[in-house]
Amino acid sequence: MQVQVHPAHQTWVSYVITIGIVVVVMALRMRNMSKMRPLKLGSLWVVPAIYLVVAALMFIQLPPTGWVAIACAVGLLVGAAVGWQRGKMMHIHVDPETHALNQKASPAAMFFLIALIIVRMGARTVLGQESSVSPAMLTDPLIALALGMFTLTRLEMYLRAKRLLEEVRGGV
Repeated sequence: MQVQVHPAHQTWVSYVITIGIVVVVMALRMRNMSKMRPLKLGSLWVVPAIYLVVAALMFIQLPPTGWVAIACAVGLLVGAAVGWQRGKMMHIHVDPETHALNQKASPAAMFFLIALIIVRMGARTVLGQESSVSPAMLTDPLIALALGMFTLTRLEMYLRAKRLLEEVRGGV
């Protein structure tokens, strides 16, 4: 005898599991958020570069076309705006004596990411109910959004850290 699970129940369970994982990860991140960590300007490019390679490989294998390509461009622009704002929320400190750069993640930036996850889950629920929406329409723009966000977060942090470092060194 085979037990059939109602699709609505599967969706509900997947949301509960996702929310549980997000809550655990965010709790761990919030615990470490109050600590200053070294900020190395020379390594800020690594995460965006890795993600650029991953995104490029995905888009080369299955290039977005039509509305998906337009949604990807919009996703990239929205991600860039979100990333810039997220970068501005990061606390950057320059030690006046050693000129060492440190960063502390902002709780506002973390809540910003939580809001993005909630929006993504809501969009997936709404768009997932439409049979005419392809999986690429859901995933490709999110890949572009993440690329824009990771890149501009680190670019904003880099530019601001350089400016703060120059101010401390007396360059301004």
